[in-house]
Amino acid sequence: MTGRIVLAATPIGNSDDASSRLRDAMAGADLIAAEDTRRLRDLARRLGVDLTADLVAVHDHNEADRAQALIERARQGGLVLVVSDAGMPTVSDPGFRVVEAAAAAGVEVTVLPGPSAVLTALALSGLPTDRFCFEGFLPRKAGERSRALAGLATEQRTMVFFEAPHRLEESLAAMAAQWGPERAAAVSRELTKTYEETRRGPLGDLVAWAEAESPRGEIVITVAGRPARAASLDELVAEALVRVESGERAKDAVADLATTGGVPRRELYAAVLAARSGGARGA
Repeated sequence: MTGRIVLAATPIGNSDDASSRLRDAMAGADLIAAEDTRRLRDLARRLGVDLTADLVAVHDHNEADRAQALIERARQGGLVLVVSDAGMPTVSDPGFRVVEAAAAAGVEVTVLPGPSAVLTALALSGLPTDRFCFEGFLPRKAGERSRALAGLATEQRTMVFFEAPHRLEESLAAMAAQWGPERAAAVSRELTKTYEETRRGPLGDLVAWAEAESPRGEIVITVAGRPARAASLDELVAEALVRVESGERAKDAVADLATTGGVPRRELYAAVLAARSGGARGA
């Protein structure tokens, strides 16, 4: 493992979750780019790893400036390890700009997989996991947060957010206001740690819980997507007309939309013909 950049996942709470590959990489790296070098040294101590690598702090404020130096070290044959304070680099943590620069420079990048707060919370949530999206941290300002949540109003995938404990209640309340207090959700905190907890329920109930309990620790919020609803006949007709205008055969568009919309094909086709003839007369 030389002449490359390695993104390495670190424990999100329990040091025993560190893989043997992570230990070997930390011990054998030529250069380690860490979000916080003090935390890296503490992790090495807990894992019993003797660090011999050069250490450099790479965080949100300096990553763009330091990425090229990491690329050059790998080009010279060095093993460059990139770690964040917890979890996988690039996921709401530094690392993206390093990978972007390495890809542009043709430098090999690989990953040592491991703990992920996103996937751990998703698995614990009890919500659908077949389709999901990660939204990171919501904006701190109320207006910007409301706009961000409004932009997700039609999202049907399960959504995962990070949040600071002192903003949990207001973020849950904003979600309940935008998406309704009955929307299913879960709040996970202190994942893999001694006081790990996941609270599940409607957003309205979670707001009341957060207000009463003021939960502490690192927080992940998981929220169900908007339930799919059957499109009305008028909506299906409108979509069919758009597709016909773009060049698709009316019969093909109707066949597809009737299947996905759960309506009789003849009924939809007749409605589309009536709409087209009505539009022609109006024109």
